[in-house]
Amino acid sequence: MSDLPAITVAEEDYNRLATLLEKTTDPTGVADGLEEELSRADLRPLSEIPETVVVMNSVVLFEDQDSGKQHRLELVYPHQADGSPDKISILAPAGAAMIGLSVGDSIEWPVKGRSPLHLKVVQVTRPD
Repeated sequence: MSDLPAITVAEEDYNRLATLLEKTTDPTGVADGLEEELSRADLRPLSEIPETVVVMNSVVLFEDQDSGKQHRLELVYPHQADGSPDKISILAPAGAAMIGLSVGDSIEWPVKGRSPLHLKVVQVTRPD
């Protein structure tokens, strides 16, 4: 991962994600990448995080910069994904890539066995 944007993660999300990662076996490498991201995050209470930052359960409009296509997905924990086409697990490559990004941020995220993802956050809608 090169030229990584600064990320801010809610302490509440960090604690739940750290517990999740301790219990996860992941041959795809996404969990390892997420763990690296969390280790470099600026941690703050959720109440102090701007509305433009991706937190868990945010609905994120993001652009795949390789295809130009936009997607609107809710970032959820794996048990919440339930196969819904409008949700993305934090343990999916695009999900792990987006946590902590702000509107306008772009990131290159490695994907085992294929080309890296190039994503840009366009809009964030926070949960109520």
